[in-house]
Amino acid sequence: MSSINRDELRLVLEFYRNMGLSSIYMDEFRDEKSGKTVGVEEKTEALEDLRKNIIGDCRKCRLHEGRKNIVFGEGNPDCEIMFIGEGPGADEDIQGRPFVGKAGQLLTNLIKKMGSDRNDVYIANIVKCRPPGNRNPLPDEARTCMVFLKRQIEIISPKVIMVLGNVALQNLLGTDMRITKVRGKFHDYNGIKVMPTFHPSYLLRSPKDKWLTWEDAVAVLKYLGKEIEDQPAAGRRA
Repeated sequence: MSSINRDELRLVLEFYRNMGLSSIYMDEFRDEKSGKTVGVEEKTEALEDLRKNIIGDCRKCRLHEGRKNIVFGEGNPDCEIMFIGEGPGADEDIQGRPFVGKAGQLLTNLIKKMGSDRNDVYIANIVKCRPPGNRNPLPDEARTCMVFLKRQIEIISPKVIMVLGNVALQNLLGTDMRITKVRGKFHDYNGIKVMPTFHPSYLLRSPKDKWLTWEDAVAVLKYLGKEIEDQPAAGRRA
């Protein structure tokens, strides 16, 4: 791949996006001489460029009409685990940060139980603006915003993605399957392991299923070769 600067890259991305392509394979986050993946500084810069110069004050779908803030995503751009939900809620829209309400607290607790904190992982959503009344994103809204999310994934290049809920699962993997059918089993997204699990908002309504999400998290930790201090027995209700 020949060397191009960021402004030229932005023009290329805009061209292909206007042509209707939702994803472009790029290898720019590998050093051409050493073949090594670049560090956190370069990834951070690329994410900032995506947020400020590509997304900007996005008005590409109707969701911008009622939003207070674009919720881009946050965390460690050089993480091993990325969490993807469906879209911002009221608290997230106000603060401009993902998963900061009650469901977010549950996700934070899960991350801590996995031996990390929010600064160790990356958290994002299928859409970056709050759908009215916290409804699910409509297909065209999700399709429009997925271009940005796929670029985030390319930059971050996590080892595992945990998709939270049906909306995240179906839009990322392009399936009509539901979490109850596919959770607990690894899937693939462009060579990245994907573990579907319940959305924290569902667990707030059905806390009896928390142990299932923990089982999914344990599978992720095992795949990453991490120690597991509190592995639940099969069928245990937490």
